[in-house]
Amino acid sequence: MTSAEFSLSTEFKIEGITETSILRYFSTLNAGDFTATAALFAENGVMHPPFESGIVGRDAIAAYLQQEAQDIKAEPRQGITENLPDNYIQIQVTGKVQTSWCGVNVLWLFILNQQGKILDTHIKLLASKKELLSVRPPDKEYTITSEII
Repeated sequence: MTSAEFSLSTEFKIEGITETSILRYFSTLNAGDFTATAALFAENGVMHPPFESGIVGRDAIAAYLQQEAQDIKAEPRQGITENLPDNYIQIQVTGKVQTSWCGVNVLWLFILNQQGKILDTHIKLLASKKELLSVRPPDKEYTITSEII
């Protein structure tokens, strides 16, 4: 780990989380360094953002974030780590996401492989359908599904 990597991962703190790749996920995301965020995923890692199908692969994840995450500020608060079979790790992080037009509570669910790479992440908005409809950006159309908590 380089000193720059160490600095990025240690300056960002989430109660209950020490996993470097998760700390770096949030620090690079908030810095707008979406290539670095995508590099934290396994080669065929998958990101499941709200209202979207799974985004597969580092290049696709970086492109998606470049287009959709420009004004997002993630504010993770706390997390829980659970060991899974085959040395996989599941990490749940709760917090808030701020955009230029709203703030909403969020649950991030990560699955990491043995090398600490992100295999899968689900990003779930913790809001009612009514709340989501009232805060959606005016230039986007969404279908609200039962997947939202």
